[in-house]
Amino acid sequence: MNDEFEFALRVYWEDTDAGGVVFYANYLKFFERARTEWLRALGFEQERLRTELGAMFVVSATGVRYLSPARLDDQLRVTVKPLKLGRVSMDLVQQAWRGQTLLAESEIRIGCVGSADFKPTRIPAAILQAIDTPAP
Repeated sequence: MNDEFEFALRVYWEDTDAGGVVFYANYLKFFERARTEWLRALGFEQERLRTELGAMFVVSATGVRYLSPARLDDQLRVTVKPLKLGRVSMDLVQQAWRGQTLLAESEIRIGCVGSADFKPTRIPAAILQAIDTPAP
């Protein structure tokens, strides 16, 4: 499968609690942004996926381990790495890093659904091929 994808982001005030520490649920938002940019880097924008291919990805399971806090103004690196590809779902591991410090990690399962009926549907073959093709 393709190499690990990296997405950079900065922690803003809106991401933190009153103590200037990233609110735990916001890591899920960071992971979502990274997945969206990962798909975009593979050539699949979310809106095009929905309108042209009639498919959308939804999160069906997640578990997050929090290891160290991120703080206001930190520059983070959020990664996406496919673990397992199925016909209608895929398992990913995602991590949030500040420099060499792992802050949080998650295994996330995303499922493919039809954009009209939200019923499980096969992941478009072009996406599976793009994920499984080695990076140049």
